[in-house]
Amino acid sequence: MSNYSSNIETLRAEIAAAAARMIAEDGADYGTAKRKAAKQILGNTKVRGDIMPDNAQIEEEVRQYNELFFADSQPARLLHLRKLALRMMDELAQFTPYLIGAVLNGTAGEHSDIHLQLFPDSAKDVEIFLINKNVDFEVSESAHFKGRGEPVETLSFLWQNEGIHLALYEIDDLRGALKGGAEGKLVRADKDAVRTLIAESEEK
Repeated sequence: MSNYSSNIETLRAEIAAAAARMIAEDGADYGTAKRKAAKQILGNTKVRGDIMPDNAQIEEEVRQYNELFFADSQPARLLHLRKLALRMMDELAQFTPYLIGAVLNGTAGEHSDIHLQLFPDSAKDVEIFLINKNVDFEVSESAHFKGRGEPVETLSFLWQNEGIHLALYEIDDLRGALKGGAEGKLVRADKDAVRTLIAESEEK
């Protein structure tokens, strides 16, 4: 490996580790953590794209950080969030809910919220369902998982003292959603898959 590329590797690893600390300690999102970490390490130097770590590298660092500093509390926190997510998915079963994010991939910590993707006939149906349950939600937008096209409506609210975010997709998006991630990695999980994850961690 040339000096240049080993320097890039080192910088990338440093940025990933700093970003992971912000995510684990403060609940920062990946994009914000990455930008702040790059500024912390490189100052105001313009950051070239190849220096930035990808989310998979940061996720691995978050995992290691949790094992190192939160080994006594993080597994129980993760299990709690997964059980809550499953209960919420049961409530929302008619809208085809899928769990995504840190609660699914196992890196969830003290500041993590529960993120679900729903595929209803109509976004309005979900809003009416929540209003009928007296849920006070806020409406915002999230980037589409395909990384292009229109952002999707997202409903956010507190439930059982935890933040819940429901990204509302169209039924036609479901086909694209069910393709696995890189290396067959689970990027979204239905109720059965979440139930399996819970059973596996309770067996440990």
